[in-house]
Amino acid sequence: MEKRWTIKPEVDQMLINGLANDLSVEPIIAELLVKRGIHDFDSAKKFFRPGHEALHDPFLMKNMSKAVKVLLQATEKNEGILVYGDYDVDGTSAVSLVYSFLKSFTGDLDFYIPDRYKEGYGLSEAGVRHAADKGFKWMICLDCGIKAVNQVELANSLGVNVIVCDHHQPGEQLPDAIILNPKQQDCEYPYKELTGCGVGFKLMHAFAIESGYDMDAVAPFLDLVALSIGADIVPITGENRTLAALGLQTIQENPRPAFKAILEPAGRLKNCAISDLVFVVAPRINAAGRMFTGSFAVKLMIEEDENSVKQLAEEINQYNSDRKDVEKSTAEEALLQLEDAPYDRFSNVVYNGDWHKGVIGIVASRIIEQHYRPTVVLTDSGDHVAGSVRSIKGFNVYDALAACEAHLIQFGGHKYAAGLTMHKEQIEGFKEAFEQVVKSDIDEQLLTPEILIDAEIDFEDIQGNSREALPKFYRILQQFAPFGPGNMRPVLLTKQVVVSYPRVVGESHLQFTAHQASRPDIKFRCIAFGMADKLNLLDQEVDLVYSLDKNEWNGRVNLQLGIKDLRLSAH
Repeated sequence: MEKRWTIKPEVDQMLINGLANDLSVEPIIAELLVKRGIHDFDSAKKFFRPGHEALHDPFLMKNMSKAVKVLLQATEKNEGILVYGDYDVDGTSAVSLVYSFLKSFTGDLDFYIPDRYKEGYGLSEAGVRHAADKGFKWMICLDCGIKAVNQVELANSLGVNVIVCDHHQPGEQLPDAIILNPKQQDCEYPYKELTGCGVGFKLMHAFAIESGYDMDAVAPFLDLVALSIGADIVPITGENRTLAALGLQTIQENPRPAFKAILEPAGRLKNCAISDLVFVVAPRINAAGRMFTGSFAVKLMIEEDENSVKQLAEEINQYNSDRKDVEKSTAEEALLQLEDAPYDRFSNVVYNGDWHKGVIGIVASRIIEQHYRPTVVLTDSGDHVAGSVRSIKGFNVYDALAACEAHLIQFGGHKYAAGLTMHKEQIEGFKEAFEQVVKSDIDEQLLTPEILIDAEIDFEDIQGNSREALPKFYRILQQFAPFGPGNMRPVLLTKQVVVSYPRVVGESHLQFTAHQASRPDIKFRCIAFGMADKLNLLDQEVDLVYSLDKNEWNGRVNLQLGIKDLRLSAH
């Protein structure tokens, strides 16, 4: 698939030179920092050394004082509290956090995760009735509830009070509950991109403060916040970046048994990164809700006995293996449907009533990898049709669904990922309406994947005068982590590169050595995944777009260029 190369705009050289001098770093490092909005020593210090002091006062969030007051009264009077959350990673990690923290303050506490297939997303009527039947006076809804107007009304009528901790975009009508959501109107909380688990953490932090405890009381739960940040694909900027960094530190220094059981066998515990949470932990947590029940994931994350955790982790590994098999076959069938789709369509909408509802979101992402268009995957769910929606960079799929609302029973989600339900007879009407909305609203250049390049450099800038296997330049870039949306791993461009020893490895990957003609003594090993079709270009000078990776093999550690794209050099 052809890609667009976009180099970030140039920045003021005086600003670069000043920051380089203040930090005693090379100008290229200062340039990369300035392009991330870091202009002075103080902002650089916060960026490289995020600490608890950088976290915002939780009481800045609208309704926080009210929420803490009623929660304190509920725990003091031992009124029953049901901790309710969605079945995905953000929801289950939020429930694990709030339940684990509150169990030290009350004995009348339980949690509830809705069944993905029987109840669907969000606060369900069944969940509300469960709370009432069990005599709970309070429900804390995590990662859901902001649009649950009718369900909250039912809860209130049954004597159940509701605290909503959500981060999704509020609708025009709000539920009659105590709402904590930084995106609600008149909320002066300074950071708007918290996860649902992040909002739950803020509530627990405020509760701890009001109860006379300091940050140490809630710090052990930051690992769950970090997991939610990685899995929910929210920006890793501002407070989220601090929360993620502190959470990763918690995992490395004092991992909860669940994370230890999952990460240690994969060799990813000692130097755990956000990518490990995204690609190792999150799929397993999600697999419980997809293939069995989300409650199982909560049981795993809150369990403290290592022997019990080991058994639970083995079971969740099996769910994940089953999920992979179902996902693979479903993706193959979905891609087959698109073979006959018109080439000039601006969207992908596929449907099969027999597909497993638990994997359609992943399948939508797989489709985008080959057909780069906003994508909807639909399957039957009881009497209705359920869908998972994934978008491409720069296109707001939530707004597109809002424009197709006449065809839907309900929908919800984010700019780049959403879910929906509809009546089966609406499928064709929705398919055409969605296509027309995307076609009219999208900038056509967005249909070509973009590679955003931080800077053009020479290999000499990387290696410098050092002959270390992992030069200083690489070591400093590693301190830009944790990486994710809004703070991606630096992507670099080097032009007029000479390639030697190119070969295809596996079925579709390229491996080669690269140097620039001006410095043949500085060579780097390169790996280009899925680019075997570009082997014929490597007998000429090429331009490389890449990130810097560490390669470990047979006890040796070397710097490796992870190639994102390559093309012939212009002369």
